Amino acid sequence: MSQALRVMIVDDEPLARENLRRLLAREGGVDVVGEAADAEAATALIRSTRPDLVLLDVRIRDGNGFEVLDGIEPDARPPVVFVSAHDEHAVRAFSVRAIDYLLKPIEMHRLHAAIERARDHVAMKRRLVEQERDSEAGAEGTASAPLARFVVRSVGKILLVDVADIDWIEAAGNYVRLHHGGESHLLRETMTALESRLDPNRFVRIHRSTIVNLARVRELRHILHGDYAVVLRDGTRLTMSRGFRERFGRVLEQATSVRISS
Repeated sequence: MSQALRVMIVDDEPLARENLRRLLAREGGVDVVGEAADAEAATALIRSTRPDLVLLDVRIRDGNGFEVLDGIEPDARPPVVFVSAHDEHAVRAFSVRAIDYLLKPIEMHRLHAAIERARDHVAMKRRLVEQERDSEAGAEGTASAPLARFVVRSVGKILLVDVADIDWIEAAGNYVRLHHGGESHLLRETMTALESRLDPNRFVRIHRSTIVNLARVRELRHILHGDYAVVLRDGTRLTMSRGFRERFGRVLEQATSVRISS
């Protein structure tokens, strides 16, 4: 039996929330896990309940639906269906990857279609999480097996990024930022934990906050006091700390037979 879709309702009108509850009850297989009437309460409730879907009014008390999303960390933002009596916000809604944009009064068939899209999204996300868990469990028996793909969750979509396509990685607090092809994505993982899962012959740490894909390195440039700048193929210039130079040099020599002079 499939899991119920956990839905949260955000609307500052009690009658509107009641109408949504009634429509969702007719839909079946849906649990309303929370309601909020203002932006601050909505942000706090999303963080605490982690719903599968939020039915979010654009205009709410003390703010708007877009501000609610801005207050949630990117990897924690749930799929959203915007609900509004006005259509002028539809373009902006889809620019933040909303699943749908419903106009009041809400028609049952439109809500049903939005719910079905949300179910598909959640089912795909759960499958990916299971695959990731199975992959990690399998890797326990072969600890040397490096990570092959990143699963990056964003609003309204899940990206599968091949590790080989990553240019470089930088630390961002309890997150890391993956850079590839001019794009960047946040991933909730520490730099040290991620480094242990990467192929050490391909990804090399050059700074306490920077890891590079050796295949993306175009050149090394001498800077002051014998230090180096690492220049990538796209022109990105990164600083290599002296404490990481020896390790980088060993990996580079193994891969290319080129020795870094001291």
